[in-house]
Amino acid sequence: MSKLELGVCYYPEQWDRSLWREDARRMVEMGLDWVRIAEFTWGLIEPERGQFQWVWLDEVIDILGDAGLRVMMSTPTAAPPKWLIDEHPEILPVGPDGRVRGFGSRRHYCFSSEVYLAESRRIATEYARRYGENPYVHAWQIDNEYNDHDTVLSYSDAARDGFRRWLAERYGTIDNLNRTWGTVFWASAYSSFDQIELPNGLVASPNPTHALDFARYSSDRVRLFNRAQVDILREYSPGRDITHNFMAGSFEFDHHTVAADLDIVGFDSYPLGNLLGSTLSDEDKHRYLRTGAPDYQGFHCDLYRSQGRGRMWVLEQQPGPVDWAEKNPSPADGMVRLWTWAAYAHGAQAVMFFRWRQAKFAQEQFHTALLRSDGSPDQAALELAQVAQERDALPPAERQRASVAILLDYASIWAADILPHDDAFPNAQIFREWYAGLRSFGVDLDFVGPEDDLTGYTLIVLPQSMIVSPDLAKRLRDSQAKLLIGARASSKTVAMHTPQNLAPGELADLAGVRVLRVESLPDLARESVQLQDGTQHEFTGWREIIETTHTVTARFSSVYRDGSPAIVQSDRAMYLAMIPRGPLLQAVLAQALNWADIPVTENNRDMRVTRRGELLFAFNFSATGQVLPYREERHYLFGTSEIPSYGVSVWMEP
Repeated sequence: MSKLELGVCYYPEQWDRSLWREDARRMVEMGLDWVRIAEFTWGLIEPERGQFQWVWLDEVIDILGDAGLRVMMSTPTAAPPKWLIDEHPEILPVGPDGRVRGFGSRRHYCFSSEVYLAESRRIATEYARRYGENPYVHAWQIDNEYNDHDTVLSYSDAARDGFRRWLAERYGTIDNLNRTWGTVFWASAYSSFDQIELPNGLVASPNPTHALDFARYSSDRVRLFNRAQVDILREYSPGRDITHNFMAGSFEFDHHTVAADLDIVGFDSYPLGNLLGSTLSDEDKHRYLRTGAPDYQGFHCDLYRSQGRGRMWVLEQQPGPVDWAEKNPSPADGMVRLWTWAAYAHGAQAVMFFRWRQAKFAQEQFHTALLRSDGSPDQAALELAQVAQERDALPPAERQRASVAILLDYASIWAADILPHDDAFPNAQIFREWYAGLRSFGVDLDFVGPEDDLTGYTLIVLPQSMIVSPDLAKRLRDSQAKLLIGARASSKTVAMHTPQNLAPGELADLAGVRVLRVESLPDLARESVQLQDGTQHEFTGWREIIETTHTVTARFSSVYRDGSPAIVQSDRAMYLAMIPRGPLLQAVLAQALNWADIPVTENNRDMRVTRRGELLFAFNFSATGQVLPYREERHYLFGTSEIPSYGVSVWMEP
C-alpha cells in the first residue's frame, strides 16, 4: 500500500441507529477508506456475564461494509464493564500513592492481574470468533492506548506477587538478587523473594536496580497482555493486520518489544494537545501555538515507522481543539491537511481522524471532530476533502531507509528517571531535541532499538544511552558507522552499576574517553563551551570531567577545571561531555554531520523538507510565506516554490 489511505474513528453506539447509514454514505463521499470501531464496547456487547448482544454491532459492520468502507475492529479490553469490576475488584490498578483507581472512566485495569488477563483472552476470543473472518473486517486494533492515564506501573497486590515471581525467574536465588541489587547498602538484604515489596511509599528513594527491575517487569506485562490477544487474532482472523495505537510521547514501556508482535504500529497524534506540556521554551510555544512543534509529527512517525518495520499508521489524528490539555487552542486553518501530509511523507500508510462526530454528552464534549455534534462539517472535514483530492496527483512512493539513525533505548530512559542526578535532566526530551536539530538541517532519520540491525547506516546517534550491553557495544563496533555519543552513555551496566572501567563502560574503546567525575549545574552557574572555530555557547545542567588521548574539539570555559574537554573525537566517535541544547546543540550537530559527510540543507526554523521515494515534501509551519531555494528541474505535483503560511508543496526531481 503506497497511496495514502484515509480513515475515521467512529462511535455508532453513541448515536441513534437512524444516522448510521447516512454516516456511512457521507464517509465514502468524503474520500474515507477505513473506519475504526468498537474499542469501548465490552459493556454494551456483554452487559451481563455470558449474555451477548451482537445484533447492533453486526448491523453497523454490514452498513459500513456495504457502503464500501473497510472496518478496523477493536478488542474492547481498555474499559472492562462494571459487573466484572464488582466480581473481581482486585483487577483495578493501584497508583504509586497506594490508592485504588476506580470504575467510571477507562483503563481501569492492572496489567499484572492474572484474572484480568484471562478475562481479556475470553472477550477477545468472543470478538475474534464473531468477526474474525467477516469480509468487511480487514484489520484489528488491540485495546487502546497502553499507559494512558499512567497505568503501566500499577502497585497492586497482583503486581507485587507477579514481580516476585519474575524476580525469582530472573535471578534464580535470593543471593544473586542481593548481589545484583547491592543490598548491603543501607543493610537492605532479603532472605527470600517473598519479602520483596514494590518500590513505592518509601522514606527515601528506592534501590535503583529494584526500581529498574520493576519497570522492566511492568513492561514485560504489557507485552504479555498484548501478545495474548495477538495469538487469539492470528488463530481466528487469519490474514488480517493487527495493530495497537501507541501514545505519542510515551516511554513507560518498551515499544520495540510490543511492536515486534504487531503487523502495523499505530499511534495517536495530537500536536497541539501535547505542545504546552512539552519542554519547549515559552517563545517557541507561542510561535507554534496553532501548528504544534514542527517536528512533533515527524518524530513520532519516524519512531513508529521504524518499530513497525516500515508499516505505520496514524490511528487518531487531531482534527481541531482537543479537550484534555491544560489549554486547548484551535489549529490554524490548513494544519490538519499539513499534519496529514507530513505523516504520509514520514512513512504513514494511512491516517485516521479522531473522530467522526463531536460527542454531545459525557467526557469528550469539547473534543472536536470531522463533524460538529449537529452533523455539520467542521474545518477538518474541509481539509480532509482537499487531501482526498490531492492524493490522486501523487504516484506511488515508499519511504526509504535513511543514512542516519537515532538509537532509542527505553531502559536507558527509565534508568535516568530513577537516577537523574539533576532534577531538570531532560532525559526523553533529549531525543526530541536532537531529532528536531537534525531535521532542521534537512536530514531524514530512522530510529533503531538496542536489538535492531545497525548495518548500513553512515551515522548512528546516541542521544541518551545510559545502559549499553556488551552485545549492543559489539554491534555498534561492527556497524562501521560513525557515532555521535551523548553524555551519560554506558554510564551504567545492565544491572544499574557503575562499570568497572568507569563510564562510558562498554563504549570506552569507541569513544576514547574515561569519565572521572560528573556534576549538574544550575542556570546561574553561567558556564560555557568553546568550539574549535572560536565560537562560545552557554550551557547548563549535566557536565562530565573526562580524560582522553584523542582530539579535543571543544572545551569548557569554567571557574572549575577551565579548559577541560567538552567534545572528543576519535576515528569512529564524537563523545560529548555535556548535554547540549539550543544553539550549542545546533553547532554540535552541524559538526557531526560535516564529520560524517552527511549532506545538509540550510537550517530553517519553520520549514521542514523530507523525502518519500521520489517525492519531496516541504511544510511551512510559519504564519508567513516561505520560499524554497531555486532549482530549475523541480516538477511540482501540488504547490510551488513559494509556500504560503501553513502550506504544503510536493515535487519530483530528475
